[in-house]
Amino acid sequence: MRKAFSIAELMIVVAIIGILAALAIPYVGDHAAEAKEAAAKDNLRVLRDSIRFYAVRHGDVSPGYVDNDPETVPTAECFRQQMIVAENFLRKVPANPFNNLDTLRIIQNNEAFPAEGTGAFGWIYQPATGNVRVDWPGTDPRGVPYADY
Repeated sequence: MRKAFSIAELMIVVAIIGILAALAIPYVGDHAAEAKEAAAKDNLRVLRDSIRFYAVRHGDVSPGYVDNDPETVPTAECFRQQMIVAENFLRKVPANPFNNLDTLRIIQNNEAFPAEGTGAFGWIYQPATGNVRVDWPGTDPRGVPYADY
């Protein structure tokens, strides 16, 4: 009566497990990237909807301006104060799922959006247009720049 596995049997089992793991890792990696892309799109939807709701309640002035005066210089601190503390449009600024940052790079009224993100901030936001984009360089697997989400 045999009570233990031979070394050859153990080596075969370890080899099979290794092969299965090698096949599964790329599949899991692809889904992780897809999950981040979906989270980025959803977080953008939340931010864009909240910005639109704020503008509707404040005479078409997007958040970020001091005293809702579009002639003032917009700031990220003012955006947070208006959207989270004063108005409760957001509980918090959602994090960019690619870099886990919730910070805002504010684009001034006369400044153009950068062609591509840098990843230094969570989001790129221009109060003059109400436009917000992901601050992340590169493209998704379909060739769409993350900045164009």
